[in-house]
Amino acid sequence: MLAVRTTTEELLAYLVAFDTTSRNSNLDLIAFVRDYLAAFGIESVIVPSPEGDKASLFATIGPAGVGGVCLSGHSDVVPVDGQPWSTDPFTLTPEGDRVYGRGACDMKGFLACCLALVPQMVAARLATPIHLLVSYDEEIGCTGVVPAVRRLGVDLPLPRACIVGEPTSMRVVDAHKSGIAYVTTVTGREAHSSMPQLGANAIFAAAALIGELDRIRAELIEAGDPSGRFDPHNTTVQVTVVNGGTAGNIVPRQCALRWNVRGLPGFDENALLERFERFAREKVLPGLLETAPDASITTDFIYRVPPLSPQTGSEAELLALRLAGQNRTYTVAYGTEGGHFQAQGIPTIICGPGSIDQAHKPDEYIEVSQLRACERFLTGLIAECVG
Repeated sequence: MLAVRTTTEELLAYLVAFDTTSRNSNLDLIAFVRDYLAAFGIESVIVPSPEGDKASLFATIGPAGVGGVCLSGHSDVVPVDGQPWSTDPFTLTPEGDRVYGRGACDMKGFLACCLALVPQMVAARLATPIHLLVSYDEEIGCTGVVPAVRRLGVDLPLPRACIVGEPTSMRVVDAHKSGIAYVTTVTGREAHSSMPQLGANAIFAAAALIGELDRIRAELIEAGDPSGRFDPHNTTVQVTVVNGGTAGNIVPRQCALRWNVRGLPGFDENALLERFERFAREKVLPGLLETAPDASITTDFIYRVPPLSPQTGSEAELLALRLAGQNRTYTVAYGTEGGHFQAQGIPTIICGPGSIDQAHKPDEYIEVSQLRACERFLTGLIAECVG
């Protein structure tokens, strides 16, 4: 059993020790958080994944009912496979103003700060509730938080504001791009490479499709960002993985390419997909069908992370700016779970300790000074929720 009061660094050490790489279960970590909260008389609602091997946790400190502020963070981390770590990635290692460990920055540091402040939340006898939501599978498409978010306002309280604690160096972020991933599969016909006229080369067809995506990419760079707030300054398109062919002397029957779009808020994702599929249908597929009547080109959706759109003057924005002592908001290019909360009608901002520059890398770390800044931010939130 943990001590009644536990420091942020102590809690972070516990959290980092759980290998919650997205391919693994997070249930041990969720049980740890549930038991920790229970020690302060706080009940948790567990929202299991469809497979039952992972779960989100939702808990309320303070009065029950609609309203309050939700503090949200994901429990999963990216793999350490192949990364040259100087220390054990699942043992929190202090060095100067830094503590090293997988997830220390992205984003168990924020979760540790929230948990460390729970005793203060309980003692304050809040008039406005503070909710905690710990999710899973953020790193593989922000999908794990969705079942829990959909219950907000149904059988779970609907917060009036949400703060997602992704690493922003404690700057208040009010907007980010969407993230959409697709896989396009080209199926042609195999033949001996000495007789290519008898086959339908799926890799050549995929190359033509990649060329069209590259043209779209260039057009989007030219279009830029009307708001002037984002870096990069445009909606981006990237082909990230290409797999095809079976042997050096066989005309390839199949080729699959993964590609993604990171769209500015308001970008018409459907129009881009329609253009790509029309090009595939009208310009590429006919050539395959000449020698392969059963040829096909299919594009399947993998995941979509909705954008976070700016809501100037929202309760979440004004609250976070007050707590952070700032007078302006920022944008980020990466996606978060924030768009899911916003889509549920909850004003949402992103603000958390650490720099995204340290995330996903070997020797990931968070600065202790950033943890202290987050603690001050949360202490201010408690004061706001008392009155």
